[in-house]
Amino acid sequence: MESTVLESKAFLTVDDGELSIRDCLRYLQSGNKLQQFIADVLRQYVLEQELTTREDLEIDDAAVQQAVIDFRIQQDLTDPPAFQEFLKKNGMDAIAFQKQITNNFKLEKLKAIVSGERLQEYFIERKVFLDRVILSRIIVESQDMAEELKVQVQEGGSFEALAQEHSITDDRMVNGMMGPVSRGTLPDEIRAKIDAAEVGDIVGPLELENRWGLFRVEKQLDATLDDQQLQQTLKGELFERWLSEKIQKMSVRLQVPE
Repeated sequence: MESTVLESKAFLTVDDGELSIRDCLRYLQSGNKLQQFIADVLRQYVLEQELTTREDLEIDDAAVQQAVIDFRIQQDLTDPPAFQEFLKKNGMDAIAFQKQITNNFKLEKLKAIVSGERLQEYFIERKVFLDRVILSRIIVESQDMAEELKVQVQEGGSFEALAQEHSITDDRMVNGMMGPVSRGTLPDEIRAKIDAAEVGDIVGPLELENRWGLFRVEKQLDATLDDQQLQQTLKGELFERWLSEKIQKMSVRLQVPE
């Protein structure tokens, strides 16, 4: 019976043709998109279950109403007909829109609950990748050349001018400036030297991939949980990890009729 429904009931209409759910699933499968599709469905399923069944996600109705007002002001939708047109274009009515706002609040509250006491520990775990350092560099082919350039800098030569003249990397066009680099992405030897250096110090020569580099430390950018944007990012990562763990524990079977 289920197979008959899947085969006969139109899920999509394309021109004069009809595609059943079975057809769509098979197309996804043949295009190697079915696994991601299922993952997206399961993710939304878990979210809906959490947001509708948990009792610790109560949201103040006044906060929701204020959020609706703020949204309409920001989007220039204070005029009722304009707001109704917006809802129509997005396939919603006022009740559905308010529910969407409520669920957004609930989702943020759920993220805060899930991350909870794990946030500080996770921040410490990820800190080496969150800390950044701004570097300038000169990359040359030989150690002797790198040593000579270091001497010139120590004797008052311009690091920027030497980078433009001798460095073989594209950033020589901007005086060797690499910009912010995650400490966690630096090779261990370079990171150890950079960590021990002060702003303005010249580190090197250091060998990397059969080339030799001089690095000048421009600025240390240490990550902190006082950074609200970073805090939100980490909460999001912890939340996605939590979701994945819940999905992995679920028993899921998929049957696509032949």
